[in-house]
Amino acid sequence: MAYDFKMERRVAFAETDMAGILHFSNYFCYMEEIEHAFFRSLGLDVHVGDEEGILGWARGEASCRFMKPLTKDDVVDMHLLVKSRGRRSITYEVIFRKNREEVARGNVTAVCVAKNPEGDGLQAVAIPEDVDAQIEVAPGDLF
Repeated sequence: MAYDFKMERRVAFAETDMAGILHFSNYFCYMEEIEHAFFRSLGLDVHVGDEEGILGWARGEASCRFMKPLTKDDVVDMHLLVKSRGRRSITYEVIFRKNREEVARGNVTAVCVAKNPEGDGLQAVAIPEDVDAQIEVAPGDLF
């Protein structure tokens, strides 16, 4: 079972503001990017569709605390940890580091949702068995 995932990413010029600093909104994109990479590393997909409908992960809550800026061409190390799990949701904590120094820390709660083929909205559903069988909560001392 897995509870963490690491990846690195280079800050692109297009992701920065006029001062050359990574725009705050991109931290949320990075958190989603590492979540998807975590799923792929387990042979899973965050978006599954069949004749019964579409299953995905909606954002229930997201936050980020910024300590130091990242700028164009900085290489950021990201560490995703599974902070908690419910029947229908997973909360991740993502630690952002530059040169081993923590520069930001974010949290995202992803709610498992289904959309039926008629398209009449989303409904929170139980986490699928294949996901449930592979993801566990990280030990507390990692946070």
